[in-house]
Amino acid sequence: GSWEKRILKSLNSMCAELSIPLAQKRPVSEQKELLNKWNEMGTDEPDLSLFRPVYAPKDFLEVLMNLRNPNYENGEQPSFRNHLGLIQVPLKVKDIPELKEDFSELGLNIGQLGIDDSAQVPPEFFENEHVRVGQKVLAEQDSAAAQQYVRQGCPTALRADLWALILNISNQAEDILYYEQLKSNVIQHDLLVDSLIYKDVKLTASNDDYYFVFEDYLYQVLLCFSRDTSVLEHFTYSSATPPKSYIRGKLGMEEYAVFYPPNGVIPFHGFSMYVAPLCFLYHEPSKLYQIFREMYVRFFFRLHSISSHPSGIVSLCLLFETLLQTHLPQLFYHLREIGAQPLRISFKWMVRAFSGYLATDQLLLLWDRILGYNSLEILAVLAAAVFAFRAVNLMEVTSLAAAEAVLADLSTLKVMPLLQIFLFAT
Repeated sequence: GSWEKRILKSLNSMCAELSIPLAQKRPVSEQKELLNKWNEMGTDEPDLSLFRPVYAPKDFLEVLMNLRNPNYENGEQPSFRNHLGLIQVPLKVKDIPELKEDFSELGLNIGQLGIDDSAQVPPEFFENEHVRVGQKVLAEQDSAAAQQYVRQGCPTALRADLWALILNISNQAEDILYYEQLKSNVIQHDLLVDSLIYKDVKLTASNDDYYFVFEDYLYQVLLCFSRDTSVLEHFTYSSATPPKSYIRGKLGMEEYAVFYPPNGVIPFHGFSMYVAPLCFLYHEPSKLYQIFREMYVRFFFRLHSISSHPSGIVSLCLLFETLLQTHLPQLFYHLREIGAQPLRISFKWMVRAFSGYLATDQLLLLWDRILGYNSLEILAVLAAAVFAFRAVNLMEVTSLAAAEAVLADLSTLKVMPLLQIFLFAT
C-alpha cells in the first residue's frame, strides 16, 4: 500500500508543479489533429523535459529490499537464516531438483528450438517435424495442446497464431469495436499519463535498434491501454490495490475516489518494452492490443507489484539469489564482498522480462517458455544462468561498475543453451 501511495504522491506533485490536471477534455481542434496523426504520433515532438518517469526499476528494488514479513523473525526459519541476498522476506522458492522437474521439457535429450547442435537429433529434422506438429495443433485449435507444444519453442511462422491460441485471443468484431472505443477515449481526453507514456517510449524503444520502427504502434497500444478499465479486474486476483486519485477538494472521501489512470496501472521507466517485442508478431492494432493486454494481466503485472506469488517479482528475486548462493557460492560471496550484490544487476532484466536486453529472436524463445509453463520463474533461472556463464570474468572484477560492464551487453547470448546447461549440466 505505501509503495502505491508513494507513486501516486509523486504523480500528484508533478501535476501541481507543472500545474496541469491529471485528466482534461481535449479541445476539438486538438482532437482532430490527434485523429489525423494517429498512425504517426512518433513525429510529434512535444516538450517533455519537465516530465520525469514516476519511478524506475532501481527505485522499486529499494522498496523490495526494505520489505520484512512481520510474521517471521528470520531466526525462526532455519532455511532462511543463511540467506545473504538483498531480499529479506522468507518465501518458499524452488531448488534445482524441483526446477528440473518443472522444466523437464528443457532437458538435454529433448528437441528444442533455439539449440543448434542437439546431440540427439539433427536440428533440421527436429524442426521440420516440430513445424508439422505445430500446424496440427493450430488446425485443432486446442489451447492446452498449444501451451504444451510451445515449451519446446515456436517456429517463427507459427508463433503469432500459437500465442493467440494459448491466450484465447480471437479478435472478433466486438473486440475490434472495444479497441475503437478506447481509441476514441484517447482522442477525446488528455491524461497526464499520456505524457509519461510518450516520454517512456522516447527514452527506451525509440533508442533501441530492434524496436524504434514500432514507435507508433507503441503509442497506440499504450494510450489505449491506459484507458482500459477491464484491466482493473485483474486486481481482484492480485493483492495489489490500484492507485486512486481524489477529485480536487474531496481528498480522502472514498466515494469521490476515481481510479487513475483508468486502468489502474502507472507506467514506470521501461514499461513500453513489454509491448515492443509483440510488434514483431502482430501488425493489426486491435489484435496487438488484445495480445498485450492478456500478456499483461496474466504475467507482466506481477513484475512490478508486490505479492508472495511464485511468479511475483519478490519470489523471482529470492529465487535468483538463492540459486546463485547455492550453486555459485564463491561467485555470490565475491560479488557481495565488493558491493556488487548480483540482484542489483539482474533486477532490471527480470522486471522487463529481459525485453530490450536479449536479441529479439532469443527473447521470443524465452517468452515461448513463459507461455508454455504459465510461469515467470524461468526469468530468475535465466538471470542466474547468465551469471554462471560469465562467472570467470565476474570473479576478477573488484567493483559494481566493473561487474555491470561485464554484463552490460546480453545481445549475443543464446537463451536455450544457457538454460539447459544451468539446469541440466551443472
